[in-house]
Amino acid sequence: MTNEFNEQDVAPKKRSRRNEETEPSERARRARWVQIRLIPIWLRIVLVLALLLCAAAGGVMFGYGFLGSGEPSDALKWSTWQHIFDIIEGKE
Repeated sequence: MTNEFNEQDVAPKKRSRRNEETEPSERARRARWVQIRLIPIWLRIVLVLALLLCAAAGGVMFGYGFLGSGEPSDALKWSTWQHIFDIIEGKE
């Protein structure tokens, strides 16, 4: 085996007229195609934040209601959180 190349392998391929005629139309077709987002980026961010808040609220209600044997709706009341903050700060 040798590392020699044939002239056909190294020489650039010649374009036929058929390729030259179709090439601008392919470029035009590529240039005209633009992807439109169905959901804008700002709306995606808002949706992710809303889902995050819903998941956090659901987790707090589950933990307080089922694991802590309390009323799940009490987990969203301010008085419950004030009591928790008082315990953390050592006021009680």
